[in-house]
Amino acid sequence: MTKYREILRLKSLGFSDRNIARSCSVSRNTVRRVIDRADELSISWPLDFGMTDGALGELLFPSEKSATDRRLPDYSYIRKELLRNGVTKKLLWIEYCEECRQAGEEPLMYSQFCEYIRRDEQKRRATMHIPRKPGEQIEVDWAGDPAHIIDPDTGEITDCWLFVGVLTYSQYTYVEAFMNERTGNWIRAHVHMFEFFGGVTPMLVADNCTTAVDHRKSDWYTPVLNTTYHEMAEHYNIAILPARVRRPKDKPNVEGSVGKISTWITAALRNEQFFSLAELNSAIRKKLDIYNARQFQKKECSRLSLFLGEEQPLLAPLPATPFEPAEWKRATVQFNYHIAVDGMYYSVPHQYIKDKVDVRVTDTTIEVFYNHDRIASHRQLHGRRGQYSTVTEHMPDDHQKYLEWNGSRFRRWADQIGPNTRKVVDAILTSGRVEQQSYRSCMGLLRLADKHTPQRLEKVCERALSYSGKPSYKSIKNLLTVMKQEPDTGLSSGTDAQAKPRGITRGARYYGGKRS
Repeated sequence: MTKYREILRLKSLGFSDRNIARSCSVSRNTVRRVIDRADELSISWPLDFGMTDGALGELLFPSEKSATDRRLPDYSYIRKELLRNGVTKKLLWIEYCEECRQAGEEPLMYSQFCEYIRRDEQKRRATMHIPRKPGEQIEVDWAGDPAHIIDPDTGEITDCWLFVGVLTYSQYTYVEAFMNERTGNWIRAHVHMFEFFGGVTPMLVADNCTTAVDHRKSDWYTPVLNTTYHEMAEHYNIAILPARVRRPKDKPNVEGSVGKISTWITAALRNEQFFSLAELNSAIRKKLDIYNARQFQKKECSRLSLFLGEEQPLLAPLPATPFEPAEWKRATVQFNYHIAVDGMYYSVPHQYIKDKVDVRVTDTTIEVFYNHDRIASHRQLHGRRGQYSTVTEHMPDDHQKYLEWNGSRFRRWADQIGPNTRKVVDAILTSGRVEQQSYRSCMGLLRLADKHTPQRLEKVCERALSYSGKPSYKSIKNLLTVMKQEPDTGLSSGTDAQAKPRGITRGARYYGGKRS
């Protein structure tokens, strides 16, 4: 805008038109035109303090229209349209000009159109300094530039990703390299960072990455944390605030530190070779200690001194045990009331057969949940695939009884009936090639005690042993049928049985002989 006030002020001081034009960066014709117009309107210096250049220009040349009198662009519409593929400012300007002509308005030139859009963007980039309190917040993110390790055998170069955590007040920083950016390493990085700081803050601002936020359940206003990340937050009693997508200013401290880490750690190690992740992290820790101890450019302290002096005493203490990272999976309970996890099989109560359950997997335990209720827990199996971990209480009743079928258990049951029954059970158990082949016979023998009486079974076993040293279940059952009508006293011993024979005795006449 032309400096109307300055032109009139310099003219009142006796400066020539040439010098006024040079001082105000305008042409001599403009100077002469302003002075002549001021003389016509009897306007002279000094002017009122509230008379601005804009107001004075409108007073001197009311018929002239400025660019601001023309139709201005719709900034919100333009911002939205520029996000679409193929849409440019040139296209939007052409559409804007067409709308102005249809409305009988004069449009802006293309250069003015772009300039107003640029000014609007600058206004929207306004920033605000938010003062932070000591021990209030941590910001975390993955660094953009990776480090590298070399395979000593093949020479293959592998990228390693840097996790960066920053205390927002002191700028005290933690850095660690990992082989990937998966959930397990994301959680381990937090656990190691809390141990490095020696405490936790009430809030933690995290990047809006898939290892932190479940994007299937989240929207712009209500981010939902991943289950494992939420468990970690509960373990350390910390509130996690995910940053908005494409909003780096939500975590400015860690974003700024990422750039510094790329210079003072990643770039500083560019000429060194590392053959393992442990070697790389050892070198990173040395550079990190130097970085934290380096003096600020505009403060008479370092990150380390500010952390030790003002922030560390205000951190909340760590839990008694560190958080154990867990992975969540979905599984279906099979007909054998087991679920498969990493090639191993773990039992759940048989009532949940064919139900879908949530499985929490850690390095040591397997926990099974149904509708957020834990229904089973196992120690994780390692080694040969296909192993089973089975809890007896998870089995149906008949399956539990089958597990009870063993030689010792049958012998204890037989002892409760009598010594002869014990001898018969021993004989049956040793009758086959393997003991398990005779379990059903033993079970059937002992059920005879329920069908008849233990006393009758004991006497029948005594009678059977008098006939054979190794009676079978079938012979005992048949003998019980034959002796069913015989009083209990008639089965007292083998001698009594011989003295009182049973059955039909045929005489000599039956066989064609003579009666004796």
